[in-house]
Amino acid sequence: MDRVDRAIIEQLRRDARIANTELADRVGLTPAPCLRRVRRLEQDGVITGYHASVDPEADGRAFEVIVNVDLAVKDRATVESFEAHVATYDEVIEFRRMFGLPDYFLRIATADLTSFETFVTTKLEDTPGLARVDSHLTMKVIKQER
Repeated sequence: MDRVDRAIIEQLRRDARIANTELADRVGLTPAPCLRRVRRLEQDGVITGYHASVDPEADGRAFEVIVNVDLAVKDRATVESFEAHVATYDEVIEFRRMFGLPDYFLRIATADLTSFETFVTTKLEDTPGLARVDSHLTMKVIKQER
């Protein structure tokens, strides 16, 4: 990847729906070579997809909570079972296994506090292998890449 490829990626991060002619103009290329570079970046797996940013409030998922989870037992079967279960929950919008503690980091998005509480008590806490759930409510989002 060279400077032009990086410029293309940066422009597409800002606006994935940008017209090729506008993209080419912004990165200093003519449209045909610009489109070839974008296609090559897609084929090489550098660009993995294009996504729409949706207003969480309009989607009924404006209440977001950061949840740290620790497992009681950390054998392979428990870890695989826990991950398989939690990955299916629609409320979980980000799910990471961590080095050290906590064992897992989750971002949960629901409509409100009541629906979050229902999710935790009827789904998350019923997941096999769970030892501890530690929830953190966001006061204010300062920076978030989309």
